[in-house]
Amino acid sequence: MSDFHVGTQIYSGQTALDQLDTIMNQRIMLVCDPFLNGSDELKKITAHFNTNNTTEIFADVKPNPPLTNIQSGVAQFNQFQPTVIVAVGGGSAIDTAKAIRFFGEKVSEHKINCFIAIPTTSGTGSEVTNTAVVSDEKNNVKFPIIEDYLIPDIALLYPELVMSAPQSVSAFSGLDVLTHALEALVAKDANLFTDALAEKVISVICHDLTKVYQQPTNYELRDEVHQASNAAGIAFNQAGLGITHAIAHQLGAVFHVPHGLACAMVLPYVVEYNAQDPKSRAKYATAARKAGLINGSTSDQVAVKKIVYQIKAMMRAMNCPQSLVKFGIKSADANQAIDRIVSAAKTDGTFPGNPIVPTDQDLTAIYKKVIG
Repeated sequence: MSDFHVGTQIYSGQTALDQLDTIMNQRIMLVCDPFLNGSDELKKITAHFNTNNTTEIFADVKPNPPLTNIQSGVAQFNQFQPTVIVAVGGGSAIDTAKAIRFFGEKVSEHKINCFIAIPTTSGTGSEVTNTAVVSDEKNNVKFPIIEDYLIPDIALLYPELVMSAPQSVSAFSGLDVLTHALEALVAKDANLFTDALAEKVISVICHDLTKVYQQPTNYELRDEVHQASNAAGIAFNQAGLGITHAIAHQLGAVFHVPHGLACAMVLPYVVEYNAQDPKSRAKYATAARKAGLINGSTSDQVAVKKIVYQIKAMMRAMNCPQSLVKFGIKSADANQAIDRIVSAAKTDGTFPGNPIVPTDQDLTAIYKKVIG
């Protein structure tokens, strides 16, 4: 039996924040990126909070959310006992809020009534997924917390919040969206519904992401890419991901490569690898045709090469380093980490979704290409 459901009520556009006006007589824990605390962007959001609510802010959010910061948030959760959590920021902020809820509710046995996510990047899709990826800094590993009840109840897609993102953030997060779509497309639990979303997202990102990078204040383009990020989140939350993310999570944990960039470094080589599977190759080709990357008479093999070329061309156009060496990691250090990367990738929560089960040698070969 195939199952498809969207657990989140999604509001998108210029009046999306008006949904916050309905929150009354609640204890709101607002989790946000530190640079948002006190900003005009955050004031736009909190201006919608009725004065009969009590609000506390937790802004000790860091990239690749570390357990130490989450523990601080859990302590605040336990003391404040919020009834509503509002997460504002990129994937790290939303993942931090999910993790605070996960551990906070377990420790205090206090349950929240509503979880609202307001993404400020067009990337992770965390506002519609059941997963929070957190970091154990002591052991240099990332691990996912996966629980359906962590899916936000409401997602507010307000494109103006994305306008001020630095170019590198727009690039890396947008490439993360493309990775979500290309992985969900061929993942083991993919179905017609997730395929439809993934194919549309691939088309939008391939055509619009570099334009967004060049025209950061173009509202229509921002709105389109912001919705594509959300759609990709819905797709991979149902279909699963694969070894691009399994390896990329380790690049983040070991070498502190930003997540979207790590995914983009790995993605071309995983697409090539997964295209050995005839079904996956055909799905890649169909998506490439629907996106207008190739014409109808082009072979599936050439279609895969075109997707790989497209990823690399987009990275070049947005000044993204395409290898660990170009990112600044010494080749010797990267090679020394091979066994560790491969071993951790196999235990990553995204690993089982890949259409082909790779051997250690397969993972090593892909990783070596990423080293550069």
